[in-house]
Amino acid sequence: MKSRFSLSEENLVHLVALLTAAMGVINVLSSITPSLRNRLHLLEQYSPFLVTSGGHLTSALAGFALLLLSVSLWRRKRVGWMLTLIVLIISIPTHLLKGLDYEEASLAAILAGILIYLRPYFHARSDTPSIQQGLRILAAALLFTIAYGVIGFYLLDKHFRFTFGLWAAFRQTIVMFTQFYDPGLEPISGFGRYFADSIYVVGFITLGYALLMLLRPVLNRHPATEDERSRAWEIVKANGRTALARYALLDDKKFFFGSNGSLISYVVENRVALTLGDPIGLVDDVKSVVAEFQDLCKFNDWLPAFYQVGTSNADVYKDAGFDMLPLGQDAIVNLSDFTLDGSENKTLRNSYNKMVRVGYHYDVLQPPYSTRMLRELNTISDEWLSNRGMSEMRFSLGWFDEAYLNTCPILLVRDREGFIEAFANIVTEFHGNEVAVDLMRHRNQVESGLMDFLFVSLFQWANENGYASFNLGLSALSGVGERSDDPAIERTLNYIYRNVSRFYNFRGLHTFKEKFHPTWSPRYLTYPNAVSLPVISVALYRANMGRSGIYS
Repeated sequence: MKSRFSLSEENLVHLVALLTAAMGVINVLSSITPSLRNRLHLLEQYSPFLVTSGGHLTSALAGFALLLLSVSLWRRKRVGWMLTLIVLIISIPTHLLKGLDYEEASLAAILAGILIYLRPYFHARSDTPSIQQGLRILAAALLFTIAYGVIGFYLLDKHFRFTFGLWAAFRQTIVMFTQFYDPGLEPISGFGRYFADSIYVVGFITLGYALLMLLRPVLNRHPATEDERSRAWEIVKANGRTALARYALLDDKKFFFGSNGSLISYVVENRVALTLGDPIGLVDDVKSVVAEFQDLCKFNDWLPAFYQVGTSNADVYKDAGFDMLPLGQDAIVNLSDFTLDGSENKTLRNSYNKMVRVGYHYDVLQPPYSTRMLRELNTISDEWLSNRGMSEMRFSLGWFDEAYLNTCPILLVRDREGFIEAFANIVTEFHGNEVAVDLMRHRNQVESGLMDFLFVSLFQWANENGYASFNLGLSALSGVGERSDDPAIERTLNYIYRNVSRFYNFRGLHTFKEKFHPTWSPRYLTYPNAVSLPVISVALYRANMGRSGIYS
Protein backbone atom coordinates (compact mmCIF):
# COMPACT_ATOMS: atom_id res chain seq x y z
CA MET A 1 0.00 0.00 0.00
CA LYS A 2 1.11 3.58 -0.67
CA SER A 3 0.41 4.88 2.82
CA ARG A 4 -1.63 4.17 5.89
CA PHE A 5 -4.28 6.60 4.63
CA SER A 6 -6.78 5.61 1.97
CA LEU A 7 -6.03 6.69 -1.56
CA SER A 8 -9.34 8.57 -1.82
CA GLU A 9 -8.46 10.62 1.27
CA GLU A 10 -5.06 11.53 -0.12
CA ASN A 11 -6.63 12.55 -3.42
CA LEU A 12 -9.19 14.72 -1.64
CA VAL A 13 -6.47 16.49 0.34
CA HIS A 14 -4.43 17.14 -2.78
CA LEU A 15 -7.53 18.28 -4.70
CA VAL A 16 -8.51 20.83 -2.07
CA ALA A 17 -4.90 22.10 -2.00
CA LEU A 18 -4.99 22.59 -5.77
CA LEU A 19 -8.39 24.29 -5.56
CA THR A 20 -7.01 26.63 -2.89
CA ALA A 21 -4.07 27.53 -5.13
CA ALA A 22 -6.51 28.12 -8.01
CA MET A 23 -8.61 30.33 -5.72
CA GLY A 24 -5.46 32.29 -4.89
CA VAL A 25 -4.78 32.86 -8.59
CA ILE A 26 -8.42 33.93 -9.09
CA ASN A 27 -8.10 36.43 -6.24
CA VAL A 28 -4.92 37.93 -7.69
CA LEU A 29 -6.41 38.16 -11.19
CA SER A 30 -9.59 39.64 -9.78
CA SER A 31 -7.59 42.30 -7.94
CA ILE A 32 -5.99 43.58 -11.15
CA THR A 33 -9.10 43.56 -13.35
CA PRO A 34 -11.69 46.38 -13.27
CA SER A 35 -15.12 45.76 -11.81
CA LEU A 36 -18.16 45.72 -14.10
CA ARG A 37 -19.80 49.14 -14.33
CA ASN A 38 -23.38 47.97 -13.75
CA ARG A 39 -22.34 46.18 -10.59
CA LEU A 40 -20.37 49.17 -9.34
CA HIS A 41 -23.49 51.29 -9.94
CA LEU A 42 -25.48 49.01 -7.64
CA LEU A 43 -22.75 49.19 -4.98
CA GLU A 44 -22.69 52.97 -5.16
CA GLN A 45 -26.41 52.97 -4.43
CA TYR A 46 -26.58 50.41 -1.62
CA SER A 47 -23.10 49.83 -0.12
CA PRO A 48 -22.16 51.75 3.03
CA PHE A 49 -18.62 51.98 1.57
CA LEU A 50 -17.35 54.02 -1.33
CA VAL A 51 -15.77 51.16 -3.24
CA THR A 52 -13.50 52.18 -6.10
CA SER A 53 -10.24 50.28 -5.71
CA GLY A 54 -9.96 49.43 -2.06
CA GLY A 55 -11.18 45.84 -2.10
CA HIS A 56 -8.73 45.04 -4.85
CA LEU A 57 -5.76 45.23 -2.45
CA THR A 58 -7.53 43.02 0.07
CA SER A 59 -8.24 40.52 -2.71
CA ALA A 60 -4.58 40.55 -3.79
CA LEU A 61 -3.38 39.94 -0.22
CA ALA A 62 -5.88 37.11 0.19
CA GLY A 63 -4.75 35.56 -3.10
CA PHE A 64 -1.12 35.76 -2.05
CA ALA A 65 -1.97 34.12 1.28
CA LEU A 66 -3.99 31.33 -0.38
CA LEU A 67 -1.10 30.48 -2.70
CA LEU A 68 1.20 30.07 0.31
CA LEU A 69 -1.41 28.17 2.28
CA SER A 70 -2.13 25.70 -0.53
CA VAL A 71 1.30 24.16 0.05
CA SER A 72 0.49 23.67 3.73
CA LEU A 73 -2.83 22.03 2.84
CA TRP A 74 -1.01 19.59 0.57
CA ARG A 75 1.08 18.71 3.63
CA ARG A 76 -2.10 18.34 5.80
CA LYS A 77 -1.15 21.21 8.12
CA ARG A 78 -3.70 21.85 10.88
CA VAL A 79 -2.76 25.53 11.22
CA GLY A 80 -2.79 25.87 7.43
CA TRP A 81 -6.37 24.54 7.35
CA MET A 82 -7.49 27.08 9.96
CA LEU A 83 -5.77 30.04 8.28
CA THR A 84 -7.11 29.06 4.85
CA LEU A 85 -10.63 28.94 6.24
CA ILE A 86 -10.21 32.41 7.78
CA VAL A 87 -8.85 33.86 4.51
CA LEU A 88 -11.69 32.33 2.50
CA ILE A 89 -14.30 33.72 4.89
CA ILE A 90 -12.71 37.18 4.61
CA SER A 91 -12.61 36.80 0.82
CA ILE A 92 -16.39 36.38 0.54
CA PRO A 93 -17.41 39.93 1.58
CA THR A 94 -14.27 41.34 -0.06
CA HIS A 95 -15.31 40.06 -3.49
CA LEU A 96 -18.83 41.38 -2.99
CA LEU A 97 -17.73 44.80 -1.76
CA LYS A 98 -15.15 45.45 -4.46
CA GLY A 99 -17.57 44.96 -7.36
CA LEU A 100 -20.33 42.45 -6.60
CA ASP A 101 -18.09 39.63 -7.82
CA TYR A 102 -20.51 36.97 -6.66
CA GLU A 103 -18.81 34.30 -8.79
CA GLU A 104 -15.57 34.57 -6.81
CA ALA A 105 -17.49 34.93 -3.56
CA SER A 106 -19.46 31.75 -4.33
CA LEU A 107 -16.27 29.81 -5.13
CA ALA A 108 -14.71 30.97 -1.85
CA ALA A 109 -17.83 29.92 0.07
CA ILE A 110 -17.93 26.48 -1.59
CA LEU A 111 -14.23 25.91 -0.92
CA ALA A 112 -14.69 26.97 2.70
CA GLY A 113 -17.50 24.43 3.02
CA ILE A 114 -15.32 21.67 1.56
CA LEU A 115 -12.55 22.54 4.02
CA ILE A 116 -14.96 22.34 6.97
CA TYR A 117 -16.13 18.93 5.76
CA LEU A 118 -12.56 17.65 5.37
CA ARG A 119 -11.38 18.98 8.76
CA PRO A 120 -10.34 15.54 10.15
CA TYR A 121 -7.88 15.04 7.26
CA PHE A 122 -5.70 17.98 8.30
CA HIS A 123 -3.76 16.87 11.36
CA ALA A 124 -0.07 17.65 10.75
CA ARG A 125 1.34 19.84 13.49
CA SER A 126 3.26 23.05 13.05
CA ASP A 127 6.15 23.95 15.32
CA THR A 128 4.65 25.47 18.48
CA PRO A 129 7.56 27.87 19.24
CA SER A 130 7.52 28.96 15.60
CA ILE A 131 3.75 29.61 15.79
CA GLN A 132 4.31 31.75 18.86
CA GLN A 133 7.18 33.53 17.15
CA GLY A 134 5.09 34.04 14.01
CA LEU A 135 2.26 35.58 16.02
CA ARG A 136 4.70 37.85 17.83
CA ILE A 137 6.27 38.89 14.53
CA LEU A 138 2.84 39.52 13.03
CA ALA A 139 1.80 41.68 15.98
CA ALA A 140 5.11 43.53 16.07
CA ALA A 141 5.05 44.07 12.31
CA LEU A 142 1.50 45.41 12.49
CA LEU A 143 2.47 47.88 15.23
CA PHE A 144 5.63 48.84 13.34
CA THR A 145 3.72 49.38 10.10
CA ILE A 146 1.07 51.48 11.82
CA ALA A 147 3.77 53.60 13.48
CA TYR A 148 5.68 53.78 10.18
CA GLY A 149 2.56 54.95 8.34
CA VAL A 150 1.37 57.39 10.99
CA ILE A 151 4.75 59.09 11.39
CA GLY A 152 5.33 59.07 7.64
CA PHE A 153 1.99 60.60 6.71
CA TYR A 154 2.25 63.13 9.51
CA LEU A 155 5.74 64.28 8.54
CA LEU A 156 5.42 63.90 4.77
CA ASP A 157 2.01 65.46 4.23
CA LYS A 158 3.55 68.01 1.86
CA HIS A 159 3.92 65.15 -0.64
CA PHE A 160 0.12 64.62 -0.66
CA ARG A 161 -2.86 66.84 -1.50
CA PHE A 162 -4.34 66.10 1.92
CA THR A 163 -2.82 67.55 5.12
CA PHE A 164 -2.54 64.79 7.71
CA GLY A 165 -2.98 65.32 11.42
CA LEU A 166 -2.14 62.45 13.77
CA TRP A 167 -5.67 61.01 13.69
CA ALA A 168 -5.91 61.36 9.91
CA ALA A 169 -2.49 59.70 9.52
CA PHE A 170 -3.58 56.83 11.77
CA ARG A 171 -6.88 56.47 9.90
CA GLN A 172 -5.08 56.51 6.53
CA THR A 173 -2.66 53.74 7.60
CA ILE A 174 -5.44 51.48 8.91
CA VAL A 175 -7.47 52.03 5.75
CA MET A 176 -4.52 50.98 3.57
CA PHE A 177 -4.56 47.56 5.29
CA THR A 178 -8.32 47.05 4.98
CA GLN A 179 -9.05 49.14 1.85
CA PHE A 180 -12.80 48.63 1.77
CA TYR A 181 -13.16 52.22 0.60
CA ASP A 182 -11.08 54.91 -1.06
CA PRO A 183 -9.72 57.37 1.50
CA GLY A 184 -8.79 59.91 -1.15
CA LEU A 185 -5.02 59.40 -1.00
CA GLU A 186 -3.45 61.58 -3.70
CA PRO A 187 0.36 61.78 -3.71
CA ILE A 188 1.70 64.78 -5.61
CA SER A 189 5.35 63.70 -5.79
CA GLY A 190 7.36 60.66 -6.70
CA PHE A 191 8.47 60.27 -3.09
CA GLY A 192 4.84 60.37 -1.93
CA ARG A 193 3.95 57.52 -4.28
CA TYR A 194 7.05 55.63 -3.13
CA PHE A 195 6.08 56.01 0.53
CA ALA A 196 2.49 54.87 -0.09
CA ASP A 197 3.68 51.83 -2.04
CA SER A 198 6.22 51.01 0.67
CA ILE A 199 3.38 50.40 3.13
CA TYR A 200 1.92 47.80 0.74
CA VAL A 201 5.33 46.14 0.40
CA VAL A 202 5.71 45.98 4.18
CA GLY A 203 2.26 44.37 4.39
CA PHE A 204 3.09 41.67 1.85
CA ILE A 205 6.48 40.86 3.39
CA THR A 206 5.25 40.68 6.99
CA LEU A 207 2.22 38.60 5.99
CA GLY A 208 4.37 36.16 4.01
CA TYR A 209 7.01 35.79 6.73
CA ALA A 210 4.43 35.34 9.46
CA LEU A 211 2.65 32.64 7.43
CA LEU A 212 5.92 30.78 6.86
CA MET A 213 6.62 30.84 10.60
CA LEU A 214 3.10 29.73 11.47
CA LEU A 215 3.30 26.79 9.05
CA ARG A 216 6.83 25.65 9.89
CA PRO A 217 7.23 21.89 10.46
CA VAL A 218 7.98 20.69 13.96
CA LEU A 219 11.63 21.28 14.84
CA ASN A 220 13.68 19.13 17.18
CA ARG A 221 15.29 21.70 19.41
CA HIS A 222 16.26 19.49 22.33
CA PRO A 223 18.80 16.66 22.45
CA ALA A 224 17.78 13.19 23.52
CA THR A 225 17.46 12.79 27.27
CA GLU A 226 19.74 10.58 29.32
CA ASP A 227 16.88 8.14 29.85
CA GLU A 228 16.32 7.92 26.10
CA ARG A 229 20.03 7.36 25.49
CA SER A 230 20.16 4.61 28.12
CA ARG A 231 17.15 2.93 26.56
CA ALA A 232 18.68 3.21 23.07
CA TRP A 233 21.95 1.69 24.33
CA GLU A 234 20.09 -1.32 25.70
CA ILE A 235 18.24 -1.89 22.40
CA VAL A 236 21.43 -1.57 20.33
CA LYS A 237 23.40 -3.88 22.63
CA ALA A 238 20.64 -6.47 22.34
CA ASN A 239 19.94 -6.16 18.61
CA GLY A 240 22.71 -4.19 16.83
CA ARG A 241 24.06 -6.22 13.92
CA THR A 242 25.91 -3.65 11.79
CA ALA A 243 28.61 -1.04 12.36
CA LEU A 244 26.00 1.66 11.73
CA ALA A 245 24.32 0.61 14.97
CA ARG A 246 27.13 2.29 16.94
CA TYR A 247 26.76 5.53 14.96
CA ALA A 248 23.04 5.44 15.75
CA LEU A 249 23.98 6.25 19.37
CA LEU A 250 26.07 9.36 18.67
CA ASP A 251 25.07 12.68 20.19
CA ASP A 252 23.59 14.20 17.02
CA LYS A 253 20.78 11.62 16.91
CA LYS A 254 17.18 11.59 18.12
CA PHE A 255 15.47 8.34 19.00
CA PHE A 256 12.11 6.90 18.02
CA PHE A 257 11.02 3.87 20.01
CA GLY A 258 8.51 1.52 18.41
CA SER A 259 5.69 -0.02 20.37
CA ASN A 260 7.41 -3.44 20.21
CA GLY A 261 10.80 -2.21 21.43
CA SER A 262 12.58 -1.38 18.15
CA LEU A 263 14.69 1.73 17.68
CA ILE A 264 14.99 4.24 14.82
CA SER A 265 17.84 6.75 15.09
CA TYR A 266 17.40 9.95 13.09
CA VAL A 267 18.07 13.66 12.66
CA VAL A 268 15.65 16.31 11.36
CA GLU A 269 16.86 18.63 8.60
CA ASN A 270 14.51 21.10 6.88
CA ARG A 271 11.45 18.87 7.51
CA VAL A 272 13.35 15.70 6.51
CA ALA A 273 13.53 12.99 9.16
CA LEU A 274 16.75 11.30 8.05
CA THR A 275 17.29 7.85 9.52
CA LEU A 276 20.69 6.15 9.68
CA GLY A 277 20.42 2.54 8.56
CA ASP A 278 17.63 0.07 9.09
CA PRO A 279 15.56 0.00 12.28
CA ILE A 280 17.31 -1.78 15.15
CA GLY A 281 15.28 -4.45 16.87
CA LEU A 282 13.63 -7.77 16.19
CA VAL A 283 13.62 -8.74 12.51
CA ASP A 284 9.88 -9.37 12.54
CA ASP A 285 9.19 -5.87 13.88
CA VAL A 286 10.70 -3.85 11.01
CA LYS A 287 7.42 -3.46 9.11
CA SER A 288 5.57 -2.28 12.20
CA VAL A 289 8.17 0.25 13.39
CA VAL A 290 8.57 1.71 9.87
CA ALA A 291 4.80 2.29 9.72
CA GLU A 292 4.81 3.88 13.18
CA PHE A 293 7.68 6.16 12.19
CA GLN A 294 5.77 7.19 9.06
CA ASP A 295 2.83 8.13 11.28
CA LEU A 296 5.10 10.29 13.45
CA CYS A 297 6.48 12.00 10.34
CA LYS A 298 3.00 12.70 8.97
CA PHE A 299 1.93 14.15 12.31
CA ASN A 300 5.01 16.42 12.47
CA ASP A 301 5.04 17.35 8.76
CA TRP A 302 8.34 15.54 8.12
CA LEU A 303 9.53 13.59 5.09
CA PRO A 304 10.97 10.22 6.20
CA ALA A 305 14.09 8.84 4.50
CA PHE A 306 16.30 5.88 5.41
CA TYR A 307 20.01 6.24 4.57
CA GLN A 308 22.44 3.37 3.90
CA VAL A 309 19.96 0.53 4.22
CA GLY A 310 20.73 -2.93 2.86
CA THR A 311 18.62 -5.27 0.79
CA SER A 312 17.20 -7.41 3.60
CA ASN A 313 14.22 -5.09 4.21
CA ALA A 314 13.68 -3.91 0.64
CA ASP A 315 10.18 -5.41 0.44
CA VAL A 316 9.16 -3.67 3.67
CA TYR A 317 10.19 -0.25 2.35
CA LYS A 318 8.53 -0.80 -1.01
CA ASP A 319 5.29 -1.98 0.62
CA ALA A 320 5.36 1.16 2.80
CA GLY A 321 5.45 3.35 -0.34
CA PHE A 322 9.18 4.14 -0.50
CA ASP A 323 11.37 4.20 -3.59
CA MET A 324 14.97 2.99 -3.33
CA LEU A 325 18.00 4.72 -4.83
CA PRO A 326 21.40 2.94 -4.91
CA LEU A 327 24.06 4.91 -3.04
CA GLY A 328 27.09 2.72 -3.61
CA GLN A 329 28.55 -0.38 -1.99
CA ASP A 330 30.07 -1.33 1.34
CA ALA A 331 33.49 -2.97 0.98
CA ILE A 332 33.61 -6.05 3.24
CA VAL A 333 36.86 -8.00 3.57
CA ASN A 334 36.62 -11.70 4.45
CA LEU A 335 39.44 -11.98 6.99
CA SER A 336 39.91 -15.72 6.56
CA ASP A 337 40.65 -15.18 2.86
CA PHE A 338 42.79 -12.08 3.19
CA THR A 339 46.46 -12.58 2.40
CA LEU A 340 49.48 -10.63 1.24
CA ASP A 341 50.67 -13.57 -0.85
CA GLY A 342 50.26 -13.84 -4.61
CA SER A 343 51.18 -11.68 -7.56
CA GLU A 344 47.96 -9.64 -7.37
CA ASN A 345 49.01 -8.47 -3.88
CA LYS A 346 52.59 -7.62 -4.77
CA THR A 347 52.21 -3.83 -4.50
CA LEU A 348 50.39 -4.06 -1.19
CA ARG A 349 52.90 -6.58 0.16
CA ASN A 350 55.88 -4.47 -0.82
CA SER A 351 54.34 -1.36 0.73
CA TYR A 352 53.63 -3.16 4.00
CA ASN A 353 57.04 -4.84 4.18
CA LYS A 354 58.81 -1.51 3.54
CA MET A 355 57.06 0.05 6.53
CA VAL A 356 58.04 -2.89 8.71
CA ARG A 357 61.67 -2.63 7.60
CA VAL A 358 61.91 1.05 8.56
CA GLY A 359 60.61 0.25 12.03
CA TYR A 360 56.89 0.94 11.90
CA HIS A 361 54.70 -1.12 14.21
CA TYR A 362 51.24 -0.96 15.73
CA ASP A 363 49.50 -1.56 18.99
CA VAL A 364 45.80 -1.60 19.90
CA LEU A 365 44.72 0.00 23.15
CA GLN A 366 41.46 -0.46 25.02
CA PRO A 367 39.55 2.29 26.82
CA PRO A 368 39.70 4.21 29.07
CA TYR A 369 42.45 6.41 27.64
CA SER A 370 44.68 8.95 29.32
CA THR A 371 44.04 12.63 28.78
CA ARG A 372 47.60 13.01 27.52
CA MET A 373 47.18 10.40 24.77
CA LEU A 374 43.81 11.82 23.64
CA ARG A 375 45.38 15.27 23.48
CA GLU A 376 48.10 13.94 21.19
CA LEU A 377 45.55 12.17 18.99
CA ASN A 378 43.51 15.36 18.83
CA THR A 379 46.59 17.23 17.57
CA ILE A 380 47.04 14.62 14.82
CA SER A 381 43.33 14.84 13.97
CA ASP A 382 43.39 18.65 13.73
CA GLU A 383 46.52 18.50 11.56
CA TRP A 384 44.85 15.96 9.25
CA LEU A 385 41.63 18.01 8.94
CA SER A 386 43.50 21.29 8.41
CA ASN A 387 45.67 19.83 5.66
CA ARG A 388 42.54 18.85 3.74
CA GLY A 389 40.57 22.00 4.46
CA MET A 390 37.88 19.90 6.10
CA SER A 391 35.73 20.05 9.18
CA GLU A 392 34.42 17.09 11.13
CA MET A 393 31.67 15.11 9.42
CA ARG A 394 28.75 13.69 11.36
CA PHE A 395 25.59 11.63 11.07
CA SER A 396 26.94 8.59 9.16
CA LEU A 397 30.42 8.86 10.70
CA GLY A 398 31.87 9.54 14.10
CA TRP A 399 33.95 12.59 14.93
CA PHE A 400 36.77 13.30 17.33
CA ASP A 401 34.98 13.24 20.66
CA GLU A 402 36.66 11.94 23.80
CA ALA A 403 33.50 10.33 25.16
CA TYR A 404 32.94 8.48 21.87
CA LEU A 405 36.56 7.36 21.53
CA ASN A 406 36.48 6.04 25.08
CA THR A 407 33.99 3.40 23.92
CA CYS A 408 36.23 2.02 21.12
CA PRO A 409 39.53 0.20 20.76
CA ILE A 410 42.13 2.43 19.08
CA LEU A 411 44.93 1.23 16.81
CA LEU A 412 48.08 3.36 16.96
CA VAL A 413 50.73 3.30 14.23
CA ARG A 414 54.16 4.17 15.65
CA ASP A 415 57.49 4.89 14.00
CA ARG A 416 60.79 3.28 15.08
CA GLU A 417 61.17 5.78 17.94
CA GLY A 418 57.68 4.95 19.21
CA PHE A 419 56.04 8.27 18.21
CA ILE A 420 52.43 8.05 17.07
CA GLU A 421 52.17 8.75 13.34
CA ALA A 422 48.57 7.66 12.75
CA PHE A 423 45.56 6.21 14.53
CA ALA A 424 42.21 4.61 13.81
CA ASN A 425 39.34 3.83 16.12
CA ILE A 426 37.74 0.43 15.70
CA VAL A 427 33.96 -0.04 15.72
CA THR A 428 32.83 -3.49 16.76
CA GLU A 429 29.35 -4.88 16.22
CA PHE A 430 27.18 -5.71 19.20
CA HIS A 431 25.73 -8.88 17.68
CA GLY A 432 27.73 -9.99 14.70
CA ASN A 433 31.17 -11.13 13.72
CA GLU A 434 32.20 -8.03 11.81
CA VAL A 435 34.38 -5.06 12.71
CA ALA A 436 34.70 -1.64 11.05
CA VAL A 437 36.93 1.43 11.16
CA ASP A 438 35.77 5.01 11.65
CA LEU A 439 38.35 7.79 12.14
CA MET A 440 41.60 7.21 10.20
CA ARG A 441 43.99 10.10 10.69
CA HIS A 442 47.72 10.68 10.34
CA ARG A 443 50.31 13.42 10.47
CA ASN A 444 50.95 15.45 7.33
CA GLN A 445 54.52 14.28 6.75
CA VAL A 446 54.51 10.47 6.80
CA GLU A 447 56.14 7.61 4.92
CA SER A 448 54.38 6.57 1.71
CA GLY A 449 52.57 3.32 2.33
CA LEU A 450 51.47 4.25 5.84
CA MET A 451 47.73 3.76 5.05
CA ASP A 452 48.41 0.33 3.55
CA PHE A 453 50.28 -0.58 6.72
CA LEU A 454 47.42 0.74 8.88
CA PHE A 455 44.75 -1.34 7.14
CA VAL A 456 46.77 -4.53 7.01
CA SER A 457 47.43 -4.06 10.73
CA LEU A 458 43.70 -3.61 11.35
CA PHE A 459 43.00 -6.86 9.48
CA GLN A 460 45.64 -8.73 11.44
CA TRP A 461 44.29 -7.53 14.78
CA ALA A 462 40.68 -8.32 13.84
CA ASN A 463 41.58 -11.80 12.61
CA GLU A 464 43.59 -12.52 15.76
CA ASN A 465 40.62 -11.45 17.87
CA GLY A 466 38.20 -13.82 16.16
CA TYR A 467 36.32 -11.50 13.80
CA ALA A 468 35.20 -12.97 10.48
CA SER A 469 35.02 -9.82 8.34
CA PHE A 470 36.12 -6.21 8.21
CA ASN A 471 33.83 -3.48 6.85
CA LEU A 472 35.77 -0.73 5.08
CA GLY A 473 32.66 1.42 4.77
CA LEU A 474 30.73 2.88 1.87
CA SER A 475 32.31 3.35 -1.54
CA ALA A 476 29.90 6.08 -2.61
CA LEU A 477 28.28 5.74 -6.07
CA SER A 478 30.30 2.66 -7.04
CA GLY A 479 28.25 0.17 -9.01
CA VAL A 480 25.44 2.70 -9.58
CA GLY A 481 23.94 3.31 -13.03
CA GLU A 482 26.44 1.20 -14.97
CA ARG A 483 23.87 -0.29 -17.37
CA SER A 484 22.26 1.60 -20.24
CA ASP A 485 18.77 0.58 -19.09
CA ASP A 486 19.24 1.90 -15.53
CA PRO A 487 17.03 4.86 -14.52
CA ALA A 488 18.23 8.29 -15.62
CA ILE A 489 19.00 9.42 -12.07
CA GLU A 490 21.27 6.40 -11.52
CA ARG A 491 23.08 7.03 -14.82
CA THR A 492 23.55 10.65 -13.73
CA LEU A 493 25.12 9.46 -10.47
CA ASN A 494 27.39 7.17 -12.49
CA TYR A 495 28.54 10.16 -14.55
CA ILE A 496 29.36 12.02 -11.33
CA TYR A 497 31.26 8.97 -10.07
CA ARG A 498 33.33 8.72 -13.24
CA ASN A 499 33.99 12.40 -13.93
CA VAL A 500 33.74 14.52 -10.80
CA SER A 501 36.84 14.38 -8.60
CA ARG A 502 37.46 18.02 -7.71
CA PHE A 503 35.41 17.91 -4.52
CA TYR A 504 35.48 14.19 -3.76
CA ASN A 505 37.56 11.45 -5.35
CA PHE A 506 34.93 8.70 -5.62
CA ARG A 507 36.93 6.48 -7.95
CA GLY A 508 40.19 6.95 -6.02
CA LEU A 509 38.55 5.79 -2.80
CA HIS A 510 37.02 2.80 -4.57
CA THR A 511 40.38 1.86 -6.10
CA PHE A 512 42.07 2.03 -2.69
CA LYS A 513 39.50 -0.31 -1.14
CA GLU A 514 39.54 -2.63 -4.14
CA LYS A 515 43.20 -3.54 -3.47
CA PHE A 516 42.03 -5.50 -0.39
CA HIS A 517 39.73 -7.67 -2.57
CA PRO A 518 36.50 -7.05 -0.65
CA THR A 519 33.02 -8.35 -1.29
CA TRP A 520 30.77 -5.49 -2.38
CA SER A 521 27.41 -5.12 -0.62
CA PRO A 522 24.94 -2.54 -2.06
CA ARG A 523 23.50 0.27 0.08
CA TYR A 524 20.41 2.35 -0.65
CA LEU A 525 18.54 5.53 0.18
CA THR A 526 14.80 5.03 0.64
CA TYR A 527 12.64 8.09 -0.04
CA PRO A 528 8.90 8.82 -0.45
CA ASN A 529 8.91 10.00 -4.09
CA ALA A 530 11.04 11.64 -6.77
CA VAL A 531 9.74 15.12 -5.89
CA SER A 532 11.24 14.80 -2.40
CA LEU A 533 14.73 13.84 -3.60
CA PRO A 534 16.19 17.37 -3.90
CA VAL A 535 15.21 18.40 -0.36
CA ILE A 536 16.36 15.03 1.02
CA SER A 537 19.71 15.42 -0.77
CA VAL A 538 20.21 18.84 0.83
CA ALA A 539 19.21 17.43 4.24
CA LEU A 540 21.69 14.58 3.83
CA TYR A 541 24.49 17.00 2.95
CA ARG A 542 23.73 19.22 5.93
CA ALA A 543 23.51 16.26 8.32
CA ASN A 544 26.83 14.80 7.17
CA MET A 545 28.50 18.21 7.28
CA GLY A 546 27.25 18.77 10.83
CA ARG A 547 25.28 21.88 9.80
CA SER A 548 21.97 20.95 11.33
CA GLY A 549 21.67 23.81 13.83
CA ILE A 550 18.35 23.65 15.68
CA TYR A 551 17.07 21.00 13.32
CA SER A 552 19.07 18.20 14.82
